[in-house]
Amino acid sequence: LSYLEEAYPTRTNICHHGMKVITQDSLILISTPQCPDSCHCAWETATVLCSDAGLREIPEGIPPETVSLHLERNYIRNIPESAFSHLVHLRDLYLSHNRIDSLSSGALRHLGPDLRLLDLSHNQLRQASREEFGSTRAKTRLYHNPWHCDCTLQELMETLNLEPETVNGIICESEHAGQPLVKLLDSGVNFCSLQRKTTDVAMLVTMFVWFFMVIVYVVYYVRQNQAEARRHLEYLKSLPSPRKTPTETDTLSTGF
Repeated sequence: LSYLEEAYPTRTNICHHGMKVITQDSLILISTPQCPDSCHCAWETATVLCSDAGLREIPEGIPPETVSLHLERNYIRNIPESAFSHLVHLRDLYLSHNRIDSLSSGALRHLGPDLRLLDLSHNQLRQASREEFGSTRAKTRLYHNPWHCDCTLQELMETLNLEPETVNGIICESEHAGQPLVKLLDSGVNFCSLQRKTTDVAMLVTMFVWFFMVIVYVVYYVRQNQAEARRHLEYLKSLPSPRKTPTETDTLSTGF
């Protein structure tokens, strides 16, 4: 390519999907963006296939024009905050059947408004919050994860656009183990209310312990002062009485 560029004057243009078109007087050359290692790229559909690639982290060098990204069935454990920040055209993100147990704060916040599908099913997620997902309105799959059902997860459920046919697969693994979260919420369970009650009880217990410690200190202080006063009084009593002088004795006798 460098030889041809030296031999012929060139004009460079950028076409769809990041292809570089080098137009020369009698020749047109096309160079495509580099595909990440262990992945296959279908440029005509802007699809990057990294499924079953033995990956342990999000690969680098994903083309920014990517529309559909397949990362399922790998060994990925976490998603860094900037993993998808450059994929502004992404519509479908498949992350199922990995070992993801944590999401960095704002890990999915950078995904553009065009995102239509976010698949995080069959992972190891126990907790997640709204801050990690940002304002995405993509249809989301969260089933088959060992969820710890609490107020944070309840608020996330109320925020995300969950895929209806997969909602019953969001099962509690700790609190109310084995029960679908959506059915618990439908039955009237409110984890946020329970959390507030627990917080109130904890505050009352803390205040009681503090008040008890103050009383114990006051009693101890009073007793210590009484003991000190008693010892001081006994010390004064043990002192010898001052003897009267002869002048004082004569004065008293004359008076009588």
